[in-house]
Amino acid sequence: MKIAVRYYTKTGNTKRLADAIAGAVGVPALPIGEPVAERVDILFLGNSYYAFSIDPEVRAFVRSLDKEKIGKIVNFGSAAMLNSTYKKVKAEADKVGIPMDPREFHCKGEFKGIHKGRPDEEDLKHAIEFAERIAEIVR
Repeated sequence: MKIAVRYYTKTGNTKRLADAIAGAVGVPALPIGEPVAERVDILFLGNSYYAFSIDPEVRAFVRSLDKEKIGKIVNFGSAAMLNSTYKKVKAEADKVGIPMDPREFHCKGEFKGIHKGRPDEEDLKHAIEFAERIAEIVR
């Protein structure tokens, strides 16, 4: 099974999750500026809410994906106030014909003193467990 991990972050929270997920599945975590060059079965995509939506760069990244190269997108991220970005990412993935796995990982993220220290070690542990379940990694 081929897997890629891409993320977008402004605070570093989503990068921490991406690094944990990438480590669990044995691939590098790369920013969304790095295209997905090879066909992958799973693209773990990390993002968050910024001004009540996904960042325009995330929207553009999803729209740039080649549906022939991506088996499915698995959403993950963190946010201080809002929860899942799943519906926003799925709306963009639907436009380019890439399926979204209905499972996702989300946790609180620190922002301006709110949820200090998040994602924490427990959040990272849960992100790793999530990635292993998705990738069907058995320990």
